Amino acid sequence: MVVKVLADKTTLGQAAAAQAATAIRRAIAEQGRARIVVATGTSQIDFLAALTQANAVDWQRVELFHLDEYIGLPITHPASFRKYLLDRLIRRTGMTDYHFLDGDRPDPLQVAQQIGRELNSAPIDVAFVGIGENGHLAFNDPPADFATEQPYLIVNLDEACRRQQVGEGWFRDLSEVPRQAISMSVRQILKAKEILAVVPEARKASAVKACLEGAITALAPASILRTHSNTSVYLDTGSASLLSEPWQFST
Repeated sequence: MVVKVLADKTTLGQAAAAQAATAIRRAIAEQGRARIVVATGTSQIDFLAALTQANAVDWQRVELFHLDEYIGLPITHPASFRKYLLDRLIRRTGMTDYHFLDGDRPDPLQVAQQIGRELNSAPIDVAFVGIGENGHLAFNDPPADFATEQPYLIVNLDEACRRQQVGEGWFRDLSEVPRQAISMSVRQILKAKEILAVVPEARKASAVKACLEGAITALAPASILRTHSNTSVYLDTGSASLLSEPWQFST
């Protein structure tokens, strides 16, 4: 694992986007297309904004999957991750090849299985992820399932996760936050050839410390990223503030 600490979330986003664009261009050059997994949420906004401005990325050759989606939330809702990706990545780049987790359909398990089959039809070149305030990876809240090989799961969201969504301004209060979601599984995320974790802001500092310096455990789900051979974690000074000195360096 490579940990990079930047001055602020803007420079963090720019640095992570440069590496992400390089990974996408490399995959296209080597195999004619790139298959990517994209995270959503407040923490990814600066990163995706920078990525959409990257030079020489042929977005028509990029196939997109997303990490997770709420169950029962229409695409028109401001917190919909499908809406988020349309607004912040797909429409800005002109992408045409994307697979949405439609959590508003009557049978979300069928959606999870269908998109899971499409996901597993070929390897994923690069996955962009975040780390939640409770240490979650995608919507795999603690204690996360580290064993299942299913590509997508129906998961129950814990209160800490749901409160984070209120705190970020996606919902007015806790009662509005869905209690379930479709989430990419932990083992599926680890199948990506390369993983970039984009984790700004001081509110993530405790989770970052637990996941990078504590035990690798289902109680700190993102700690599993340390077992992946090609993971880069991008932090700013706020999210890195509780790390011990050996981890802390700037680029």
